[in-house]
Amino acid sequence: MTGIRAHFRRALMRSETLAGYTLLSPALILLIAAMATPLVVLVVLSLWTQQAGMTFDRSPSLFNYDAIFAKSIYAHVLLRSLAISAAVALTTVLLAYPVAYFIAFRIRRQKIVWLILITLPFWTSYLLRVFSWKLILGYNGVINSGLIWLGVIDRPLEFILYNVTAVVITLAHAWAAFAILPIYVSLEKIDRSLVEAAQDLGEAPIMTFLRVTLPLSMPGVVAATLLVFIPTVGDYVTPKLVGGANGIMIGNLIQLSFGRANDWPLGAALAVVSMLAITLVVCLFLGGVGQLKRRLG
Repeated sequence: MTGIRAHFRRALMRSETLAGYTLLSPALILLIAAMATPLVVLVVLSLWTQQAGMTFDRSPSLFNYDAIFAKSIYAHVLLRSLAISAAVALTTVLLAYPVAYFIAFRIRRQKIVWLILITLPFWTSYLLRVFSWKLILGYNGVINSGLIWLGVIDRPLEFILYNVTAVVITLAHAWAAFAILPIYVSLEKIDRSLVEAAQDLGEAPIMTFLRVTLPLSMPGVVAATLLVFIPTVGDYVTPKLVGGANGIMIGNLIQLSFGRANDWPLGAALAVVSMLAITLVVCLFLGGVGQLKRRLG
């Protein structure tokens, strides 16, 4: 037995990969357990049926899933949530890319200061930032007051709050830093000699960007898109505060099921369906990006 242990120890020391996994195994096991346990509980709960009060019928059934697919309101809200999150991701990336590009290519010194300034608004509470946008977009908010003061409008605009537009604007601001940072890292890793070579060959600046800079920064763009898209699908605070009836998302229905409606199995089933839908959209997105890379390559 001692010889077997010694042989295993020597093999372990020779294999750096195996040694690394061995050192990481306690943390990996804990991480997997922390991630898998809530998902298993959620799936199991979705197969139960809510009885009176907090009593559950633990007999496995697809009753909650049948209820979800039987009512078109759930599919409508889920599709709208995916569309809103896609719009938020697109808006955030389009706004974040120029900022990241400016810091990576135009700032020579003290880049850390610019990065800190970008993340500075996110040191405050997420709820406070949402309330701030509610005040800005409100009937007597900053935008309406400014437009009236400039004489552009005679009375406050009513369509800039409690709708999908307000949700997109608020979420885009809330997740801006999460889009800027990965794009900045991707741009910072680009070999500047490639850009200089394109310019030396007479390529126009816009074509240099489209043919060199943008393709090389796509990993950061993809990461930023996913970092913004995936969490915003399940957001329920922002739609509730600035979305109104027209901005309700699937997260609001899940929160309602676990809260006022007191139907935990239905809320769990909605969460499972939402995760599956998000996974499908992400796989399609990554597949489309992969096909685009192969065509351009």
